[in-house]
Amino acid sequence: MQTPETPNSDAAGLVLAGPILRRLTSRRLTFWLATSQKVELDLTLYPDGQPEIIINAERLRAATREISAGQKLFFYLLDLPLDKPLPENTWVGYDLRLNDFGWSDWAPDLVYPGKDNPGFVLKPQLEKLLHGSCRKPHHDSGDGLWRADQLLEETSPEDWPSLLMLSGDQIYADDVGGPLLVAIHQLLEQLQLPEEALPDAGISSSRQLHQEQPYYYHREDLLPKSRAGKQALSQVFGGVQKPIFTADQAHNHLVTLGEVLAMYLLVWSPTGWQTLATLDDGQQPEGLTPAQASTYQQEQAILRPFVEGLPRVRRVLAHLPVAMIFDDHDITDDWNLTASWEEAAYGQAFSQRILGNALLGYWICQGWGNAPEKFPDDLQGAIAQVVRQPGGKDHDELAYQLLRFPSWHYHWPTEPVLLVLDTRTHRWRSEVSPDKPSGLMDWEALTDLQHELLEHQAVVLVSPAPMFGVKLIEGVQRLFTWVGHPLMVDAENWMAHPGSAYALMNLFRHPRTPQSFVILSGDVHYSFMYDIELRGHQRGPDIWQITSSGIKNEFPARLLDWFDRLNRWLYSPRSPLNWFTKRRQMKIIPRKPEQADSGERLLNAAGIGLVELNAQGQPEEVIQLCVDGRNIHFYPQQEATRWE
Repeated sequence: MQTPETPNSDAAGLVLAGPILRRLTSRRLTFWLATSQKVELDLTLYPDGQPEIIINAERLRAATREISAGQKLFFYLLDLPLDKPLPENTWVGYDLRLNDFGWSDWAPDLVYPGKDNPGFVLKPQLEKLLHGSCRKPHHDSGDGLWRADQLLEETSPEDWPSLLMLSGDQIYADDVGGPLLVAIHQLLEQLQLPEEALPDAGISSSRQLHQEQPYYYHREDLLPKSRAGKQALSQVFGGVQKPIFTADQAHNHLVTLGEVLAMYLLVWSPTGWQTLATLDDGQQPEGLTPAQASTYQQEQAILRPFVEGLPRVRRVLAHLPVAMIFDDHDITDDWNLTASWEEAAYGQAFSQRILGNALLGYWICQGWGNAPEKFPDDLQGAIAQVVRQPGGKDHDELAYQLLRFPSWHYHWPTEPVLLVLDTRTHRWRSEVSPDKPSGLMDWEALTDLQHELLEHQAVVLVSPAPMFGVKLIEGVQRLFTWVGHPLMVDAENWMAHPGSAYALMNLFRHPRTPQSFVILSGDVHYSFMYDIELRGHQRGPDIWQITSSGIKNEFPARLLDWFDRLNRWLYSPRSPLNWFTKRRQMKIIPRKPEQADSGERLLNAAGIGLVELNAQGQPEEVIQLCVDGRNIHFYPQQEATRWE
């Protein structure tokens, strides 16, 4: 008899990633997974206290979409409508069989103790939710998704959160550790993906880049740099040429579609690592300098516990509905930061291909499952064709189309409603100078958002970058923008562009706007919470800014400590500097994290955020579940009231 402790060797390596639960309702279920061979799906549901539900093969085939990337990599999205609604607030086990192999064959550690199958609980009322962003594999910290898994293991399913919101930087396409890039190339060799021709590049094809000239730790030499020549892309920065791909750690920037897809497989599942020796002692690629070899060893040491924890990551993603949205590092640092960046990046074939590949990988592995109905059949067909045969004119046309796709934002029909914003592709470009930061959403997108909000009394709004951030840090970004260097400090915040800032403020003042806004954000690599009220004769909505960042990343500790202190000194309640901000008509009450030093407001601790809401959609508990085991509460601090 097959048991969880004795996996079936015939199924080893079958499921490369997943299953990941995506949008789930009582009437529709969405699953995502990646496999190493073409599979036939069988699905049986086991609602507690009710007869099992066997989904017949014909219905499953009609509800399943497949994308083939060669002979050994297949992506599946199962978007299944149900004849009868599933019960809510009740455990529903599921047995997803692939070519007649069950979970104990291909992932024997997938279930929680005491359960016969993986499962979920449909909880449309958002009483609890988990959220976080910024999961950088080679950052020297634990993984916040481990804490999410621990929470589920130690809690009755009836008390689980409704969902897990990943609000950006699920991968770092622009900052890959050396051992991870080597593992990507080794996995790609096993998967045998089709070769991708690279346009206007210093290297001709993906095969050459993956096997012969991988450019470990110096991919900035390959990335577009200069307007002169075929690799024409740079900006004039202080009199010198500055590359478009400006991440400080772009030494291992992902380039090809295969690299992007393989990275998702390796950060969400342990399967791909099982046949690789990348992290073994003494394993290094040839040609590294002594400094690079030292960095490689350090990154190996950090990646080992990351990989060891991937079974826990796979398990939590198989049990909670997961909502996702991109931020900059899912594609590249400074993505659409300024109009001049856009003009340069999209004006040359090689850079557009790099960006298009990252966004294509996002669509396949993240965006597809958020709201499948938003993607028309002809677009899905074009994507499937390009993945089968990458490179060439069709690939370039698809990249162009995806980079201008208008519907990455979405909502889930929870109570309160979950509204997830695209703050990257609807930018409000500066009317003063193309080198000044663009607004995070343009007028049309903000107007559409206002209409989306009109019928709701409460809303959970997901903005990858905080709508209400740390004023001192925003001031530093404004200073660098004023002297002409916005890219140096990632000057992208809601207050950086006057038009979008004032439109946002007016949105909250609309007479039919919801009375409760819970804003979930990430991006910044530290965590904080503000209670916010509008100043004026008529009371406006209650607003809470809740930021949890990062899942596996942190801010430089000493620098953040100084920013925190200076922010309190320079923007104290009586400071005249408050009147120079765009939020001067708002009352901001920062919450002090539990166990913090005197006055500290910013928490620098990798982990995952847990938010508990009352029946009116207002936060009652806000906790950062830290990777070091601490649970840090953000308690109301009425005495900390200040005016902005």
